[in-house]
Order: sequence, then structure tokens, then C-alpha cells
Amino acid sequence: MLGTVRKCVVVAQTSLQEVRRNILRTATVVGSSQFTDTKYNGTKLSSTINGSGRPVYQRKSYRPRSHARSLSTLSTPAVRLPFSGTASMEEECQDFMSVFPDIVRDLTEIGREFDIPDVSQWFEKVLHYNVPGGKQTRGLTVVYAYRMLAAKEELTPENIRLAHIMGWCVETLQGHLLVLDDIMDVSTRRRGQTCWYLYENIGPAAVNDAMLLEQGLYQLLRRYFHDKPYYARVLELFHDITLKTVMGISLDLITMELGKKAAFEKFTMDRFNSIAKYKTSYYTFIFPIALSMHMAGIMGEEIPRQAQNILFEIGNFYQVQDDYMDCFGDPELSGKIGTDIEDGKCTWLVVLALQRASPEQKALLADCYGSKDPEKVAAVKELYRQLGFHSTFATYEDETYNIIRTHIQQLSCGLPPKLFLKFMGMLYKRER
Repeated sequence: MLGTVRKCVVVAQTSLQEVRRNILRTATVVGSSQFTDTKYNGTKLSSTINGSGRPVYQRKSYRPRSHARSLSTLSTPAVRLPFSGTASMEEECQDFMSVFPDIVRDLTEIGREFDIPDVSQWFEKVLHYNVPGGKQTRGLTVVYAYRMLAAKEELTPENIRLAHIMGWCVETLQGHLLVLDDIMDVSTRRRGQTCWYLYENIGPAAVNDAMLLEQGLYQLLRRYFHDKPYYARVLELFHDITLKTVMGISLDLITMELGKKAAFEKFTMDRFNSIAKYKTSYYTFIFPIALSMHMAGIMGEEIPRQAQNILFEIGNFYQVQDDYMDCFGDPELSGKIGTDIEDGKCTWLVVLALQRASPEQKALLADCYGSKDPEKVAAVKELYRQLGFHSTFATYEDETYNIIRTHIQQLSCGLPPKLFLKFMGMLYKRER
């Protein structure tokens, strides 16, 4: 079996390397450094809170898109993996959401026990604003994976509820990280509403709110899982994945060199892949599956190496999509306004641009990348267009999707391929 795993890993690495080589050959470099003088039209940001002090938000269920992305230039788009039923997906989302009020109640009861009701009321507001929004991919994946991995007799209503609670622990950690991420990136919009630190002039106090969220999830774990045989390993996993994630964020920040001009010598594809691995892959894909395996009682030590390699590929794919949507996505769909160019981040787009650009175009990047000036940001986006990144991304998305799908179908480590295919079904051609 080890020989088969090694062979699959080699095939996976070779195929992805071939895709990257093809991408580097796809676009013709344009030597002109003349750009359209595009003005940035600011959007007024607002958010509403209802009379009870709770934010009003809408739940948007994922629905498979029946057509290729409009920016795609491929005449024959890749065949979309079948999604396992929109109705069942919506029902799972509803069941997941129905548990959230209990999560809020459990966490706010702690403040009442300490005789500090004002903190409980504030914590409730923090939870409602920062946790239940977004796609909830990570939390729902815990539930999906548990349903697929647990023995049939273990799929009792009580255990499914515990899977939902574990999923909300993951989503609470996500809320914690996003509050801090928005402060560091000086973002203005998240999940279709004003970033928490900007809401009602909360400012730096939002750091403490992020700490509330993080500590709250450990209270949930202790309350519901302290008597479970996997409790200690789950705690270790939360700490381990959080460490890997913040180290990935640190690598991202170090590469950006906050407050300085972008150090392009650090902007390599290897550096981008490392950021994607530690900042995204572990947390978004390894984490929820490992949790579900612990809960299902099939976890010996860790996710099999063959499965991890596929999840790393999926995580890299996910990060490339995020980088593209940050630059070219519709804020109405994504719920946020991208700032990667202004922040001077080491993204997939800028790494490719540095590989393809003429000397004049590199000079323009050096002048404009990492600037808050809207005209310079627009000039960078125009450079990306001239380098053909719309068709480059469309090619990458389709080819990488098909390669990863092939690797999933070759899985021989005992985990069901349909679990990984569900990931790709959710990610392919996504717009948020």
C-alpha cells in the first residue's frame, strides 16, 4: 500500500507541475506600459442592527452554477461534479443553523454565572455579528465528514448534534481569526457587512472580542466533549491547527513587509505555496476532516498521507481562487472588498505577473503595488488584464480541477473519495 501511496503522490506532483508550466506559457507578455486612467468609485458601507441589538443577516445557500464563469475563455468547460442534492444541502444548513441559538445561550450563561450580565449581553452581540455569517464551509464539513465516516449505528440524533456543535466550534474559531485578520488588513467589509472593528467605532477593543470568541469555543468543547475518549486529541488538534494557521499568517505578513514597499525578491511561487499550505490548507481542509475522524473513532494518528496531499492540493486551489476573486470578484457576491494589492500581499496573481512582465511593467509594479492610491491599484489590475490573467485563471481552474478529481478517484487509503469530491463540487467555479 505504501508503494501505491508514493506512486500517487509522485503522479500528483508531476501533474500539478505540468499545469503550472502550461500556465506560464499561456499568455503573451505585452510590452506597453500605457494604462487606462481608471478612477475608483467608493462604496458607502453600512450595517443594520435590529431592535434587540442583534444583527440582521441573511442565509444564502450554495447552489451549483449551471454555466461556466463568464470570464472563462475555454470553449469546452470541464464537466461539473454532481452535487449531492441542493435540497439535502439546504436541509443540512438549516439543521446546522438551528443549533446556533443554543451555542449563544451556552456561552452567555458563563457570564451570568460570573455575575457580569453586561459582558454576557456584549458577548451575545459579538457572537451574532461575527460567527454565523459566511459560507460555513468548515463547520458543515465536520458534519458531512462525520456522516460519511461514522458507523451507521453511531449516527444517532445525539451524535449528529455533537457534530453540529463541533462544527460551530470551528466556525467560532473562524470568527476569531477573521476579526483579527480584518484589523491587520485594515479591511472595511466582511460577509456583506462592516468589519467588526469598524462597527460603532469599536476600534482596537475588537481584539478583546476576538479573544472572547477563541476562549468561548474551548468552553463549548469542555461542556460537550469532556467525557468523550477523543477529547484530549481534539483539544490538541485545535491548538495545533491554530498554531499552523497563525504561523501561515505570520509568513504572509513577513512577506508583505508591512509599511514598506513590496520586497519582490520574496514573491516566489514556493513562498505562495507555503502561505497557502499553512494559512489555508491545514485550517480549511485538514482540520474539519481530522475532527470528524476523531469523532467517528477511526483516527489512529493522523489523516493518511495520501489524503493529506490531496487536501493540500485542494487548499492551494482554494487560495488561488481567493486571490483571483480578491482582485476581480464582485463584492456583492463575495461580501468583501479586496485589498490584496493595497496591502502588498504575495498572491498568485502578482507572482505570475513578476514572472511574465516586461522590464517596463515590472517598474510599474514596483511603483504601484502596495499603494493605497486608487489609481495605482487600478493600474495594477489593468496590468493583470494585459497579461491575460482572466484566461490564465480560467485555464488553471479547469485543468487543476480535473487533475485533483483524478487524484481523488485514485485514493486507496480507506477514506471515501466522495468526501473529497464534495469539496471540489463546492469549490469549482465558486464566486464567493
